Order: sequence, then structure tokens, then C-alpha cells
Amino acid sequence: MSRLKVLSVVGARPQFIKAFPVSDALRRDHDEVLVHTGQHYDESMSGVFFDELAIPEPDYNLGVGSGGHAAQTAEMMTRLDAVVADEEPDVVLVYGDTNSTLAAALVAAKRDPALAHAEAGLRSHNWAMPEEVNRVLTDHCSDLLFAPSESAAETLASEGIRDGVSVTGDVQYDAVLRVREAARERSSILDGLDLRDGEYVLATVHRAANTDNRDRLEGIVEGLVSSELPVVFPVHPRTEGALEASGLWSRLADAENVVLVEPVGYLDFVRLLDGAERVATDSGGVQKEAFYLDTRCLTLRDETEWTETVDAGWNALVGADAAAIRAALADDDPLPEKPSLYGDGSAAERIVAALSEYEYA
Repeated sequence: MSRLKVLSVVGARPQFIKAFPVSDALRRDHDEVLVHTGQHYDESMSGVFFDELAIPEPDYNLGVGSGGHAAQTAEMMTRLDAVVADEEPDVVLVYGDTNSTLAAALVAAKRDPALAHAEAGLRSHNWAMPEEVNRVLTDHCSDLLFAPSESAAETLASEGIRDGVSVTGDVQYDAVLRVREAARERSSILDGLDLRDGEYVLATVHRAANTDNRDRLEGIVEGLVSSELPVVFPVHPRTEGALEASGLWSRLADAENVVLVEPVGYLDFVRLLDGAERVATDSGGVQKEAFYLDTRCLTLRDETEWTETVDAGWNALVGADAAAIRAALADDDPLPEKPSLYGDGSAAERIVAALSEYEYA
């Protein structure tokens, strides 16, 4: 097995989480160049993950920051293109469905390195979501596609993508398994918030489809304030701005059952999610983490890429409808037995094995 040079690109919170088990496995036998695009540039949204997860410091921090989709993606492409030209990697490895993912995919597709996509084959079938555009285009550019489940591989096959596909399991499962016990041992957030396991609801809202639509945001707010259990709500910066602009901030801030907190580090977040009676979220990653941590989930979207969790009865799609959210928060029917859907926690090793076995030009 020859030693590879892998250029890994991350830029947003879920990618930092997915990257650390893969980086650990990669660096045993290969050389990794880690690039942080700066898509999430606030310390609470990015730097903390490098500290808590012991991810190596990025070799490059492009500092792109926020902006419109076209401008942000274009700026990332310009800066990433220079890095790829200088480093001449064998393969560019991307994660998920962000603008950082698409920018790196397009750069790799127009240069010599192979392109590898972790979390390939996921579909919401909603082309109004920028993430759907990003993931579909990335898959169709990729040479190696790492599907987290058999159904994701079947989706790729239905689109004519069969070569280079490996069912590896989900790297986020790897990450959660590694972090869960550390979070229980090291996090004191429950004590700090005077909470007990199983006696609160965790909420996260950040997707533009919810934050930029006042009617949807109001429906979510009204649903959350109806909860009989306390609702712990780490507020994403975009969400805070949207709540204030729409006049809904005071509705949450004045609600006796809602605890608004600043964004928390990953260990604290895993502890909150692990201890929650259930979670209400519009995050794809949190849906999976909830499933891995045996936490009931209600998803504040009209569709999900993680359809298997819904089919298994562990995830309810409630959209932004206040009545549906209220009903899901009050549902106390027992959960069905949980199936094994996304591998056994060794996805990172399978990804590295597939990278090692690929025949590079």
C-alpha cells in the first residue's frame, strides 16, 4: 500500500465532528492536509471542536466567512484551487452537503486529484434546499463515494452511480461512540443548568428554511413553548437574529419553560442530547446523533435525508406546524426496538481502506 496524500476539507460544525475519527485513522499510514474553509468562523461554532475533539490544527484556514451562496462558494473555490495546486494531493476528501463540500468537489473535479465524498447518497428530494443541490452535484463529481447505509447506496445506483461506491457506515456514529463517555465524565452542563436526565427537551433550530420564514419560525416557537417539560435551546447566531427581527425573541425569552443558552461545545451538546427526554431539531446530524444516543427525535422539517430513522419509528417529521410539534412533544407511546442502520462504529477505518485500495491515475 503506497502512502497517500489526502487533502481533507471541512468548514461547518457537522464536518468537524465527522472529520476527527477519519483524520485519526488516516494519519496512521497516510499524510493528511487539513483545510478549514472558515464557513463557520465564530469560535463557538468551529474552533471549540478542534480543541474538544483533538482534531489536528488545520494546515490552512481560508477564512472565507459568511456570505451569499454564490459569493461564498466562488470565494472558497478560488482559495481552495490555489491550495490544491500547491499541495498536489492524491485525493480530496469532503464531507456532507455544505457550500464547502461543493466548492472543494468542483475544484477537485477540474484538477488532477480524485474526489472522495463521505456521506454520499443522501437525498431529501427537495431542490429548494441548497444542501440538496450540494450533495447531488458532489456525488456526481466523485470518484469514491462512501455511503452510510445500504439505502444510500441504492439511491446512488438509481442515479446511475455504481463505480467507486462503498457502504462504510456513518462516520458520525464513530464520533458519537468516542465522545459519549467523555461527555458523561467531563461535561458539567446539566449541573450548571440545574437539569436531570430525562426531564427536559433539547431544541436546535438553524436552517434558513425555518429561520428566514416568519410563519415557520413562529410555528416552531409556539410549538416549543407548549412543552410540559423544560426546553433547553442553544441559540444559533442566525436564529437569534431571525427571532429578534421577527419579534419572536421575547416570546421565547419570557416563556417559563424555555431555557435559552449560548451555543455550546460538542461535549456539552452530546451530554445535553444524551440526557434529553427527546429533541426537537431541524439538523440532519442531530437526528442521527439522537438515534445513536437512544433519544426520541422530532424533526422540524417537512422531509429528511435520514428516512430510515423515521421508518424505524424513532424520528417524527413535524415540519413547522405548532399543533404537530405540540402533539409530538406530548406523545408518550413507547419507542419500538431500535434497528442497526448505519454500521458498527468503524466507518472511518472502512473509508481509509477504500482510499488505500483505489487505483489513482
